[in-house]
Amino acid sequence: MGEQKVNGQGVSDEQIQAWADEAEAGYDVSRLRRRGRPSAGEGPGRVVPVRLDARTLAALNERAQAEGLMNRSEAIRAAVRAWAHVACGSTTRQYLDLLT
Repeated sequence: MGEQKVNGQGVSDEQIQAWADEAEAGYDVSRLRRRGRPSAGEGPGRVVPVRLDARTLAALNERAQAEGLMNRSEAIRAAVRAWAHVACGSTTRQYLDLLT
């Protein structure tokens, strides 16, 4: 068998056997790194395309930065949550606090 490589680095047969032994023994699933996007709320999210004009998008980006939000999607989710829950007495700040 040819030389095995991982990320361009040579890997010995002993290391490969050690990894195989570790895998066969089983992994603690709670310690594995999660992959994929983090949850955007309760349960799986759905993509909802929306078109915004340049002025609205600029205002959204400015407000997101001022609020310390990580990205445009977080800002849109915070705004929608605040708008959708106004009748319940929730405030925008309460929803922004949930995101952090």
